[in-house]
Amino acid sequence: MKSLYTCYMDNEQLSTIKEWLGSGSINIFGYPYAGKDTHGGSLAEIFDAPLLSGGDILRNSVIPEHVKTIVDSGELAPTEDYIRIVLPYLSKSEFQGRPLILSSVGRWKGEEEGVLEATAASNHAIKAVVYLQLSEDTVRKRWQTSQEADDRGGRADDDAAALEVRFQEFKNKTLPVIEAYRQKGLLIEVNSEASKQEVFENILARLYLKATSHKS
Repeated sequence: MKSLYTCYMDNEQLSTIKEWLGSGSINIFGYPYAGKDTHGGSLAEIFDAPLLSGGDILRNSVIPEHVKTIVDSGELAPTEDYIRIVLPYLSKSEFQGRPLILSSVGRWKGEEEGVLEATAASNHAIKAVVYLQLSEDTVRKRWQTSQEADDRGGRADDDAAALEVRFQEFKNKTLPVIEAYRQKGLLIEVNSEASKQEVFENILARLYLKATSHKS
């Protein structure tokens, strides 16, 4: 049967990526509305991988009230709370032997070391980090469209004031994380201003390059 994703690349190329990825993980970063969960979900489907969002894990966990207040305002959870709540998910028994697609897991400078250690210890070593690049103007346009559609479930951190806080948090705390992954040779940068199909094609193409350069 022809794969749904042969419109992006052929089965042999996809098989090359799957072999390279194994039970490893891909971590995706970007501004709000950059497409992390959209493209993460597509990667999860291709590679039969759970999609784990650090933000979703926090929002769906029983967390201290002070942490909830911080997260609802658009700020990042304190590192000690984040690590205690989120990182244990990576070693769940139902994920063993499968790759993981991570949506912004470890967004504060220094947390990347804990994520690298936790993924390696649980046999999901990070193989690539995707940075979906998007301008603030485009984010605001996508935010306005989302507000009109009311398609995000009324998240507390999705109002206009929180969005501006999230911009600052990303620039001040998460860009250094992305730079750390660049220094480790793990980073893939993709222009997320393009169409959804183009962005996804670019992600797969860059993953294929990593997979083939690893074999050479």
